[in-house]
Amino acid sequence: MIRTASPAKVIVLVFAAIILLGACLLMLPFASRSGQSCGFLTALFTSCSATCVTGLSLVDTYTQWSAFGQIVLLLLIQVGGLGFMTVFSLFLLVIRAKLGLKKRMLLQQTYGLTDINGVVGLLRRVVLGTAVIELTGAVVLCLRFLKDFPLKNAIWMGLFHSVSAFCNAGFDLMGRVSPGSSLAFYAEDPVVCITVMLLITLGGIGFFVWQDLWSNRKSLKGISVYTRFVLCVSAILVLGGALAFGATEWNNPETLGQYDIGGKLLGAMFQSVTTRTAGFASFSQGAMTELGKVLSCIWMLIGGSSGSTAGGMKTVTVAVLLCSTLSVLRGRSRLTVFHRTISQSQISIASTIVTLMVSLSLLGAVVLVALNDISFADALFETTSALGTVGLTADITPTLSAVSHVMIIIFMFFGRVGIMTIAMGFLLSDRSEERFRYADTKLMMG
Repeated sequence: MIRTASPAKVIVLVFAAIILLGACLLMLPFASRSGQSCGFLTALFTSCSATCVTGLSLVDTYTQWSAFGQIVLLLLIQVGGLGFMTVFSLFLLVIRAKLGLKKRMLLQQTYGLTDINGVVGLLRRVVLGTAVIELTGAVVLCLRFLKDFPLKNAIWMGLFHSVSAFCNAGFDLMGRVSPGSSLAFYAEDPVVCITVMLLITLGGIGFFVWQDLWSNRKSLKGISVYTRFVLCVSAILVLGGALAFGATEWNNPETLGQYDIGGKLLGAMFQSVTTRTAGFASFSQGAMTELGKVLSCIWMLIGGSSGSTAGGMKTVTVAVLLCSTLSVLRGRSRLTVFHRTISQSQISIASTIVTLMVSLSLLGAVVLVALNDISFADALFETTSALGTVGLTADITPTLSAVSHVMIIIFMFFGRVGIMTIAMGFLLSDRSEERFRYADTKLMMG
């Protein structure tokens, strides 16, 4: 079945297999610190969250999982962040095996490329770049953690948090200090916060952007329209988000209000970056104002960029739809950006993705409210976090019902693998209707 399946189907099926394998490993008694099995649902939820680099969890990572369990989580995060095809292809290159057309097509799908040219070269740069960035982040964090923890623990914590941040996973080991606190203990520490933010950003801009910037490092005039889109939109979201979160939470004593001016500015910037699918928290998300939660939901849905470790609707998807809307309002029949025309088919794809993500978030929130005694704002926060593979929570994840946990698992899977990938792989296999076309008609709009 795998041999004859389309690249989209292979990605969906293998991701599901990895999640099930991870769940089986986490169910083992010695994967838990207590020596007792955590149960299938908790193992499945955690495995899905790690593989889909989300960060939502029913238990505290440090207090629940043993050294073996934490290693399993780290491997799932790394495979989920880079994509299983990256890891598998790297293995083939190490043993000097050739990458056939099928495997190159899978890599193309993993990185979100438009063709397979240069995909092997990109693979090498992705693996090397990832190793350098994660190890550098691990060293910096380790040196900082040495002030608070023994050498052995500082090394492991530095590596774990570096990989988790770069892969936009949001899992942490700060339960050693205070279970469920995430990075609140280091909320005013510039070394930890800035390092984590840089790792999140580098992981979230996308591997193609790396390639493009590297290829045009001598003159940035040659970078693609896509890369320009990503860099511009990412900068606007980070800076705009910092201003928005700073304005809404500045005087909230349970969030930014508890810090001095420097801590508030750092916390606002960190919140803006982490909501872009990273999942680390420098303060309690459940204590945010209603407006702050709404802003977080919007940022979580937007997410990072295509072909990256991040999830969400993706920056360029949202930018294309907004630019298309502005173009229509200005009475233009074509969308032109950076002296290039965006095709109507790409605008339709962007519209479909945004519609599906927003609709599922709202529908999921309604279901959570119906099944649990929670507010709609908290329910929406949870569903957007799962779909955007963010991992932030309004402190309600462990309290949800079993049915709700299953729904969150499905949302995390959809968010990471991609709704469009699932749709193209399973729902759009029959294209017989495209062999003919009905006559056009006009409808009253607006």
